[in-house]
Amino acid sequence: MTPYQNKEKCCGCGACRDACPVEAIRMARDPEGFWYPQTDAVRCIQCGRCQAVCPIEKTETAERGLYFGAKAREDTVRYGSSSGGVFPVLAEYVFRRRGAVFGAGWGEHMEVVHQEARSREELEGLKGTKYVQSRLEGVYRRIEALLREDEWVLFSGTPCQAHALRLFLGKPYPKLLTADLVCYGAPSPGVWEDYVRLLERRHGGALTAFSFRDKRNRDSGHTRAYVCGGKEFAGDLRFDPYCGLYFANCIIRPACHACPYCTTDRGSDFTLGDFWGIEKIQVDDGMGNSLVMLHTDKSLEVWTEIREELDWFPCEREDLLQPRLVSPTPATGGRRLFMALRRVLPGAAPLVLADKARWLAGLLRRMKGG
Repeated sequence: MTPYQNKEKCCGCGACRDACPVEAIRMARDPEGFWYPQTDAVRCIQCGRCQAVCPIEKTETAERGLYFGAKAREDTVRYGSSSGGVFPVLAEYVFRRRGAVFGAGWGEHMEVVHQEARSREELEGLKGTKYVQSRLEGVYRRIEALLREDEWVLFSGTPCQAHALRLFLGKPYPKLLTADLVCYGAPSPGVWEDYVRLLERRHGGALTAFSFRDKRNRDSGHTRAYVCGGKEFAGDLRFDPYCGLYFANCIIRPACHACPYCTTDRGSDFTLGDFWGIEKIQVDDGMGNSLVMLHTDKSLEVWTEIREELDWFPCEREDLLQPRLVSPTPATGGRRLFMALRRVLPGAAPLVLADKARWLAGLLRRMKGG
């Protein structure tokens, strides 16, 4: 028995690995750099637990649908977040109850892994967008253990990860809050690893910090900044080689191109994301605004308590609709080409070639326009 039949049916959440009672499943990289479960047929006892927790092709329906725009009143909270800072406010709600917050953070080698935070200081590493698919080995089990001890838990992640957690737990817990994200698609951890090595060779030192959505220019997070070899480098997000490939849909997981969560009807308590088109409703200062969707009665109870810490306004569903709440990110021919290059060229060479090709295409466009 395998957790999935083809790669389009595996989102890489890793819940099957934590759910296996005999440790028969491990996560392994494929040639595109994505993690997939592999089952040891000798150890497998055919219990079906891996398939039971797989979120693909399992549906959930929201209890309610309430929609808001929001931003943290505390400027430091908002500045350190990619959008409006609602996630840290939710985290504070859980910290006040001596609970734990789980979200994507940077690992020792700048890989992205889900981590546990118990304080504002520990939360800093979980704030901010990370355009890399995170790993969750052991996280599902840890959350279940905390909930059984009657502790509060806030889990933030992609909608497939949040759905996988609820399936893994198998029953509702009154002290669990799940906040999923408006997700463009999960990019390859392997390609990110190649990019980290490229930057470290280029700058002669270790990459120690990376912000995909820096707000120093008040440009709605369109600045990318990182620290490598002890020096900081900043520039336009659109001209970053890795981000360029991501937004050209060249390094996104196959399952994301058929994502079933591109809808406003979700099973999490909250959905958070950038409020696209906020300037049509109010003045935008370029420091980020969040869309907030409430899907459950529990989320409404929490919202009633935390909203005094936010500047917020109610809106209609149509006000906050954006492409990834309507349909998945489409696949492109460029993806096939880039991944083919990655199979035959070593290390970061495909990234370098892709960057040069994009630069050349831009030059030709400018020459034609001139």
